[in-house]
Amino acid sequence: MSGQSITDRIAAAQHSMTGSAISKAVCKASTHEVSGPKKKHLDYLIHCTNEMNVSVPQLADTLFERTANSSWVVVFKALITTHHLMMYGNERLIQYLASRNTLFNLNNFLDKGALQGYDMSTFIRRYSRYLNEKAMSYRLVAVDFTKMKRGIDGVMRTMSIEKLIKTLPIIQNQLDALLDFQANPNELTNGVINSAFMLLFKDSIRLFAAYNEGVINLLEKYFDMKKGQCKDALDIYKKFLYRMTKLSEFLKVAEQVGIDQGDIPDLSQAPSSLLEALEQHLASLEGKKTKELTADTRASTLSSAVSSLSNTGMSFSRMDEKERQQALEEEQARLQALKVQPTVPSHNQAPPMALHHPGHPHPGHPGGKLLANDLDSSLANLVGSEYCIDNIHYMQWSQPGEKKLTGGHSWQSKTMTSTTAWNPAPMAPAPMTFPMTTPQVPMYGMVPPQMGQMGGVQLMAPQPMMYNQPVLRPTNPFAPMPGAQMQFM
Repeated sequence: MSGQSITDRIAAAQHSMTGSAISKAVCKASTHEVSGPKKKHLDYLIHCTNEMNVSVPQLADTLFERTANSSWVVVFKALITTHHLMMYGNERLIQYLASRNTLFNLNNFLDKGALQGYDMSTFIRRYSRYLNEKAMSYRLVAVDFTKMKRGIDGVMRTMSIEKLIKTLPIIQNQLDALLDFQANPNELTNGVINSAFMLLFKDSIRLFAAYNEGVINLLEKYFDMKKGQCKDALDIYKKFLYRMTKLSEFLKVAEQVGIDQGDIPDLSQAPSSLLEALEQHLASLEGKKTKELTADTRASTLSSAVSSLSNTGMSFSRMDEKERQQALEEEQARLQALKVQPTVPSHNQAPPMALHHPGHPHPGHPGGKLLANDLDSSLANLVGSEYCIDNIHYMQWSQPGEKKLTGGHSWQSKTMTSTTAWNPAPMAPAPMTFPMTTPQVPMYGMVPPQMGQMGGVQLMAPQPMMYNQPVLRPTNPFAPMPGAQMQFM
């Protein structure tokens, strides 16, 4: 199966007719095409999460509706879109997801009727469980572990002992759900699952970085804890070592499927002597006879362990720095593009006779497109640059790939049979109508709000000028007629 299906096109058309741009974008991001969601649709949805007039519950409900589809491709891509928005969208989205009593209920999902349906359905069930766990973590601690401040003055490094012992198991549960995805290189066989794996890879790096810093904080305070706290902390540290091993296996898969080696962190485990020192200290607090390490030996062991784990943390920061640099370069490119504007035509310069095609640059408007959500500035650009509104005979939006004669040498006006010859109607007692194309009266063509709307954009159409009595054809058809009464239809 490749390309958008007829169902995808029909669904997109329905959302276009109802004016639901968000629903259309979600539909476009989760088509039947066996490839990851397109960046332009994801970027638009990210923008929507930052707009206060956009309903986040409506956006979330639309995503949930797409996961009710029977196709593994549609469901998988809807989950990927949700994950992408949780990572890069406004925080109010994950806040809303965390506030819901139920999220994705896909534990029994199975697509029996498609190629790779059985295999991909397994990963869909695992992936949805991770997204549920990610939202649950936020619900419990009101923070996204993958976005929290890190470093020596970060959240996990400065957390109190009591809060630390409660928080680290929550990170463990989320990391367990992520690592349970368990995809090997032979199963990453299409663009859909590859997109999901890449998002999981990025989450695993940031999640484990927070986990690692919490453990460092735990170890630094271990020998000053009470007996019960030491017991909990030792259990957390043992589980940490096990999860570090599982993460190492996950990262090996990432390396085999082509993820840049520079993006894969190096995992440095603390020396085994640290675990022995932690166990001996707890045994001494419990009154058991054991060999107690000297203060100097204990301090040296702890320092060595913290140094190793800190190196791991520094290694985890490389991916964040690379993404920040990439985002900075993209922003600079956008700013540079905004600096380029064609010169505004002077008063003596003849106005253009036709609108350019939406796919080509239009003088006076960046990128050559009229944006539906920027109507005021678009019209201001057109009027401000002295483009005559009465010359806008015809305007039609087209989908990519369609060929419409909307500009250039092949364009023809729908109100006149020719753009060069003047063919007025013959004289008759009945009133005659002439197309009014005088550039000196641009604002007479403004269409009322209830008329001339296409895709939420109000267009300006010409209005005919009617003469109530027979007149002789003048030499200049644009000149006013003596004694004529002008009426606007």
